[in-house]
Amino acid sequence: MDKQGILFTAIKAAYFAGKEILNIYETGFEVEIKNDNSPVTLADRAAHACILKYLDSTKLPILSEEGKEIPFEDRKKWNPFWLVDPLDGTKEFIKKNGEFTVNIALIQDGNPVLGVIWVPVKSILYFGEQALGAYKISNLTKLPTQIEDFTKDENKLPIEELKDEFVVVASRSHLSDETSDFIENLKKKHNKVTTTSMGSSLKLCLVAEGKANIYPRFAPTMEWDTAAGQAIVQASGKIVKDYKTRAPLRYNKKSLLNNWFIVE
Repeated sequence: MDKQGILFTAIKAAYFAGKEILNIYETGFEVEIKNDNSPVTLADRAAHACILKYLDSTKLPILSEEGKEIPFEDRKKWNPFWLVDPLDGTKEFIKKNGEFTVNIALIQDGNPVLGVIWVPVKSILYFGEQALGAYKISNLTKLPTQIEDFTKDENKLPIEELKDEFVVVASRSHLSDETSDFIENLKKKHNKVTTTSMGSSLKLCLVAEGKANIYPRFAPTMEWDTAAGQAIVQASGKIVKDYKTRAPLRYNKKSLLNNWFIVE
């Protein structure tokens, strides 16, 4: 399967997983608490099963937040492999504010080279691939038959360019003291600094599409939270920078916990 075929398979997987999520979103649903105190719902598991069904055709290994734990000794040999968050923003899903996503990334040599983010409630698709670039498709109600139907100039990221203000993306539920201090320092460097909040991986997408200048994340995230967004950010010509190393975030580490990072 060529790169565009692999990308289109990931788009289909995310799109139909979104349908599974919406079927549950529109009903009453129970919330369970996992061992790490994070919430999980039937929608997380239904989306996971749907994604596995579609990605299986690529014959590549899959690491998913809702899948079984894979020992590092096994997964360190995977190259390339899929890194998946079937429902990113479960807290947003529970709040029913629509700011949750399906995230699918392809990891090659520790770098996310392809990413798909689907926003089921808003019918918005983001995707990015190194050679192809990054794109945003709004009001997507039916999948086309080929990737070329998406890759039109008006859909290419970044779409907007901020001129009169410097926009910082801040997490609605994880605004740490370090993030607040970082924003205060930005106010000393720029005439007009404004902040905007968003759930899930949509925070990375805001920078990729040019609606925000920077997203500092000085709070815990896992690799599946950021991989798809990083692929889209990088394909748009921007960077997700490890706060410690100043290099792009790396993936398939022994610990799947990310360092702090800055998207700009």
